[in-house]
Amino acid sequence: MMILTLAQRELRTLFLSPLAWAILAVMQFILAYLFLSALNDFITLQPQLQNLESPPGATELVVAQVYGSAAFIFMMVVPLLTMRIISEERRNRSIALLFSAPVSMTEIILGKYLGLLGFLLLACLMISLMPLALMFGGPLDTGLLLAMLLGLILLVACFAAIGLFLSTLTVQPTIAAVSTFGVLLLLWIIDWAGDQVGDGATSGLLEYLSILRHFESLSQGIFNSADIIYFLLFITVFLVLGIRRLDADRLQH
Repeated sequence: MMILTLAQRELRTLFLSPLAWAILAVMQFILAYLFLSALNDFITLQPQLQNLESPPGATELVVAQVYGSAAFIFMMVVPLLTMRIISEERRNRSIALLFSAPVSMTEIILGKYLGLLGFLLLACLMISLMPLALMFGGPLDTGLLLAMLLGLILLVACFAAIGLFLSTLTVQPTIAAVSTFGVLLLLWIIDWAGDQVGDGATSGLLEYLSILRHFESLSQGIFNSADIIYFLLFITVFLVLGIRRLDADRLQH
């Protein structure tokens, strides 16, 4: 129950922050513009698509672009949300109150993580309202749409886990934000290095470490258990690292 209490507190703090509201508004504005642009292109291409035997639908040509753009925007936005979770507690010296409270470091990390994840899930659902609006004009590939949504949720959950961990390493929120963005960008483009490596084993390892490759598989409607395991392991590892970091800090206090 303490985890849920901490999660509610973190979620309430986010909704009281002007930054969080500004992020939601800017994301919706940018993605709405991209959605309408993709929809306009799709309508323009309709006469040509009708000549194809198996033409791609709105899900592939419109919805996929929205979720792909949302994933990239989340990579820039999540560091701004996670930078203050622990580092600001350190800077304000309120971290000592958490250490003295009758809660474990596991409860603190999981509570803050779930609160942040709740906010990000709301953002994902708000983004999904735009593709769902297309259902009033015609059928959508529901399976592909759900796979894209699942991929986006798992992706932002990974972003949140690594951002939370890096926030435990510093007292400066700015440093936490910059380092989180740097790590996420590295994980995003690491498969590019794999394409340049001649060694098959090394190339395969780099491709597996790339968070983009696993997200792209789900965005194409390919439900592979290896991708799900990757995301779950990713989240677990960084949450455990965050817990161990706070445990080490509490011992010093």
